[in-house]
Amino acid sequence: MSAPGRDGGTAGTHAAPSVAPAGPRPAPWRVALGAVLRLPQGKVALALLVAWLAYEGWLRAAAPGKIADGFPAEREKLNVLVTLPFPPERFHVLVFQRFGRVSGTEGHTIEVRGVPRTELARLARPYWVERVEPLKPAP
Repeated sequence: MSAPGRDGGTAGTHAAPSVAPAGPRPAPWRVALGAVLRLPQGKVALALLVAWLAYEGWLRAAAPGKIADGFPAEREKLNVLVTLPFPPERFHVLVFQRFGRVSGTEGHTIEVRGVPRTELARLARPYWVERVEPLKPAP
């Protein structure tokens, strides 16, 4: 038998506690996502984020299909006719002024002049734009 130790127990009879080898730590984004998903508000926020990303992806994917053929290849600045599903209001005119000079509206269309070719897809992105086509020169 062994002699009692200072703490009143027997010295040397207890083995050191075994420590399980640490596995790979989860990535920080997985830890954060797990913490967010534990709360109902986190689930709602994540659902809203996914919905917003899907909506933005749809707008980005749909924009090139709204642009008509027939723009002159040699010109960098283009004159365009933007068709909306309703008569344009002041808000729409102000939005299109970011891309070029708005020279007028008629019915459901807005004439925008001097639009950089690289901005055509951005001009067609809003969901309320139906079509972007070249502005025909006046006879």
